[in-house]
Amino acid sequence: MSPQQAAESLGIKFEKQTPGYLNLCARSGNLLISSGHVSNMKGKLGADLSTQEGYEAAKECAIKILNSVWNAHGTLDGLRVVKLLGCVNSAADFIEQHLVVNGASDVFHKVFGKEGDGFHARSALGFASLPTGVAVEVEAIFEIKANS
Repeated sequence: MSPQQAAESLGIKFEKQTPGYLNLCARSGNLLISSGHVSNMKGKLGADLSTQEGYEAAKECAIKILNSVWNAHGTLDGLRVVKLLGCVNSAADFIEQHLVVNGASDVFHKVFGKEGDGFHARSALGFASLPTGVAVEVEAIFEIKANS
């Protein structure tokens, strides 16, 4: 199953985006670089929200990124996930940022394959706050593979 088919089988819907203030996914050579995509969920992990709620928020970010990549590239096929950055709105003593950002990684593993094109480098960081109080923000870099 191709990545596009895998995403659709997971129920991910793709919709055309209207250009806004920033480019949600910019191409540079053979790379697609997403802007940070934020969760609809707001709150602070370790205070207002559980790790599981944060995991779901990170999944939502990954799905938004896939839509932006689809808008920029026309398909998810022919891509390799290179790097993720997950930013988690964290209470001072919260230490499970990596478990939260697994939500985004798991989406990319399911779409691109954990041992194939979805096997990526990643950073998961805690922040004192994120824009508008969102729980999670994720950005990603994709490679457009040679024969795509």
